Amino acid sequence: MQLPTIPPFKTKVVEPVYFRTREERKKKIREQHFNLFNIHSDWVIVDLMTDSGTGAMSEQQWSEIMLGDESYAGSESYFKLIRAVKDIMGFEYVAPTHQGRAAENILFSATVREGDVVPGNAHFDTTKGHIEFRKARAMDCTIKEAYDTGLYHPFKGNIDLEKLESVIKEYGKDRIPFINITVTCNTVGGQPVSLQNIRETSALAKKYGIPVYMDIARYAENAYFIKNREAAYKDWSIRDIIREMFKDADVVWMSSKKDGLVNIGGFIALNDPDLYERLGQFTIVYEGFLTYGGMSGRAMGALAVGLYEGVDFHYLQDRVHQVQYLGQKLKDYGIPIQEPVGGHALYIDAKKMLPHIPQTQYPAQLLAVEAYIEGGVRGVEIGTLLADRDPETGKDRLAEMELLRLALPRRVYSRSHMDYVAATMARVAARKEELKTGFRITKQAQILRHFTVELERI
Repeated sequence: MQLPTIPPFKTKVVEPVYFRTREERKKKIREQHFNLFNIHSDWVIVDLMTDSGTGAMSEQQWSEIMLGDESYAGSESYFKLIRAVKDIMGFEYVAPTHQGRAAENILFSATVREGDVVPGNAHFDTTKGHIEFRKARAMDCTIKEAYDTGLYHPFKGNIDLEKLESVIKEYGKDRIPFINITVTCNTVGGQPVSLQNIRETSALAKKYGIPVYMDIARYAENAYFIKNREAAYKDWSIRDIIREMFKDADVVWMSSKKDGLVNIGGFIALNDPDLYERLGQFTIVYEGFLTYGGMSGRAMGALAVGLYEGVDFHYLQDRVHQVQYLGQKLKDYGIPIQEPVGGHALYIDAKKMLPHIPQTQYPAQLLAVEAYIEGGVRGVEIGTLLADRDPETGKDRLAEMELLRLALPRRVYSRSHMDYVAATMARVAARKEELKTGFRITKQAQILRHFTVELERI
């Protein structure tokens, strides 16, 4: 008999959870205009809004908090981080930032101009926001299979090479500053990109003389899926797969709050000294001096350790198994999810679960609100609300999929929590016919509206 897998860690410190009644939560979410970002954390029982910066750090990482060198220039903690990035990923130059969107701001300030087009697999919300803020366009070239939640495809994050080449031919290389590959692809369900697709995308980019940039927030999870789903690499180590993934990348940027296993931090890594020098100008203006870039020394030290812990096979195996466990529980209750299960989150298909709610009434947001009311479970909408408006027409862009994302913080929750989440969603599903209408917007920001939007029930 094969032994079951268990978490490769023990609990040392715990944090209390506070319980409110269903009626209290119902009143609270109404007071907060049905925006889950407005809910205080002590009003949440299981917080699955994001896996970004919400994980638990190890004892070795906490030791770096005490060892942090807070020198303004030349911090030893910075050099620990540089050595870790170079050792794991192979890049010579590293620009720290306080988180991933800051890395995007610096990188895109140096590379993206008005009228540009940035093709790639489905862009993350802040990536698209930074591109559109510069009056450029993000072009989604993800394979069509990604948008059929019930269809099994091992690498739904893959780029459609024919679609990508047609974009290149239509707009020309001079309007395309880079091709963007996001690993894993959060927007379509935390879906991985195969190593073959990375290579073929890189070869196509090289054919037209276009750089390849990678958003690597969840690169270690992507490497794990390559090892488990791409037969040619089943005997490769995680570290070797990572090196192969990045071999043809010109630039990578990371929100280290995901696979870096820290609560804050990010970086840009590259091998081009000239581009690094250009980025340095924006780093100093927006983030801080080159050797800290918006991060404290203690945060850089913790990240240096977290990068190594995040590529450990046993950690990754447990991480993915926990997500798969919740996915199976949801399926057992008949709840439709994006399949196969991704690496960091479950994505519930709100179109299938609430087919009577039109997209213009934000069905995934309705599902998110009801999950909070029912069990104090906080997820996040990945649908038309997040897709925002067309910058030219000002009208809603109806999303390809309406998803409720349940993102699992790293090294935080137990299987009992997963059972609770699944039971909560089952109770919502049991009364879905009672949910007759969704929401209308009463107030929204000009960009990235989902963070601060105010809604009312129709």
